[in-house]
Amino acid sequence: MNQHTTPHTTPDPEPAGGPLAGTLVVDLSRALAGPHAGMMLADLGARVIKVETPGTGDDTRGWGPPFVGPEDDPQATYFLSCNRNKESVALDLKSEDGARVLRELVTRADVLVENFRPGVLDRLGFSVEELHRLNPRLVVLSITGFGHDGPESRRSGYDQIVQGEAGLMSLTGSGPEDPQRVGVPIADLLAGMNGAYGVLAALYERTRTGAGKVVRTSLLSSVVGVHAFQGTRTTVAHEVPLAQGNHHPSIAPYGLFSCRGGKVQISVGSEKLWRTFAEAFGLEADRPEFATNADRVRNRPALIAAVEQAFSAHEPVELLERLGRIGIPAGKVRTLDEVYAWEQVRSQGLVVGVDHEVLGPIELPGPAVRFFAPGDAAETTRRAHAAPPVLDQHGATVRAWLDATGAGSGAATETPEPPR
Repeated sequence: MNQHTTPHTTPDPEPAGGPLAGTLVVDLSRALAGPHAGMMLADLGARVIKVETPGTGDDTRGWGPPFVGPEDDPQATYFLSCNRNKESVALDLKSEDGARVLRELVTRADVLVENFRPGVLDRLGFSVEELHRLNPRLVVLSITGFGHDGPESRRSGYDQIVQGEAGLMSLTGSGPEDPQRVGVPIADLLAGMNGAYGVLAALYERTRTGAGKVVRTSLLSSVVGVHAFQGTRTTVAHEVPLAQGNHHPSIAPYGLFSCRGGKVQISVGSEKLWRTFAEAFGLEADRPEFATNADRVRNRPALIAAVEQAFSAHEPVELLERLGRIGIPAGKVRTLDEVYAWEQVRSQGLVVGVDHEVLGPIELPGPAVRFFAPGDAAETTRRAHAAPPVLDQHGATVRAWLDATGAGSGAATETPEPPR
C-alpha cells in the first residue's frame, strides 16, 4: 500500500521492500495462528510491531525443548519459527501506560491482529467499536479456535484438538483405527494463512471505501475449508472417508511404494501415464482389475502388490532415475535436514539468514511467495530479513517514535520509523 491509499504509513529509512512496504501492523496475538499471519504480512514488507506480556512474552518463548543459546538466556526454536521480521514491545494492557501505548499504536496502524478468546479484548477496553472509533480505517484480524459466534464459540482452540474435531485426524493415519495428527500444527498455520489473505482483501477494499473492516477466521473453519474432495465425498456422495495410509483415495497408483532397500513415491494420474508406467515395468495395463483408474482404486491391494513386485529389483536412486526418464512423477521422502540442504529449496529463497540479538547469525525457513517485475525482468521479493526479536527489544525505539510523531491523527506521518 502506498501513501496515496494508506494514510497511516510509517516511512522506513531503509525500506524492507515488498508490496506491503509502508503498512503498519500491530500484532497482539500469541502462540501460532496469529503470529503466523503477522509474519506473512511482515514478509510482504509490512512493519509489524508485536505486543507481548511483560516478563514472559509470547507463550511460545517457553515452548521447548529444543532451546538454543546461552543457559542464562535460552531461546525457543518454536518462537523463532513464527516471528521473523517483527519488532517486540512489552505492554501490560491492563495498566494505564500499556493501554495508552496501545491506543497510540492503533491510531497509526493499518492492521491489528488478535487471537484472544471472544470477549477478552472487549474487557481490556479495546472492543471492535472502540478500535474503529480510534481509527476508522483500521483492518482488524480476529482468529479464534471455533469461530466468534455459534454454540461453541467460547471454547479454547488448540491445534490438535481442532484437527480431531474438524475431521482431519479421521483422514490421517495408517487406517481407520489409527487416527493421527498432521506433523505440523496445520490448523494454526492454515488459520494464519486465511487471516493474512483476508487482511489483504480488506486493505484492497479500503482503497475504494476508505473504511476498515473486521476479518474473522478460525482454526475450525480453516481445516473444514481444506477438506477439498473429501468434503464433497461426504456432502454429495454421502460417503464417510477414513484414513487409509499413504495411498490416494481416488487415484491409483498414487502413493508410497517399497522397493529394494527403500521406498519411493509415485503419482500415476492419467490413463496415458498408467499405460506408460505399466509397459515400462512389465505390468498388464488392460488387466480387468487395473483397466481404468476406478478399477485400480477398487483393487488397490492387488495393485500395490503388483507394483512393489515390479519395484523389488530396483534400488531407490536407480528407480527414481528410471521413472524420471519415462515421465512418471516420482520422489523420495526427505528428512528435514535433507530438505534444507537441498539446492532446489535454497534456490527458491526458502532458507533465509538473519542476525539474532542473542544467537548471532542463524538460518530460518523462508517465505513461500516471491514477486517479479513484468516479464520476470527482476525479482522484487523482500530480500533483507530481520531475526525474531527478543522480548521488548524495540520497546524504547517504538515509544520514542510514538512520542516523536505525536497523537495519531489519521494522517500520514513523515517521521521516519526507528531502526529495527
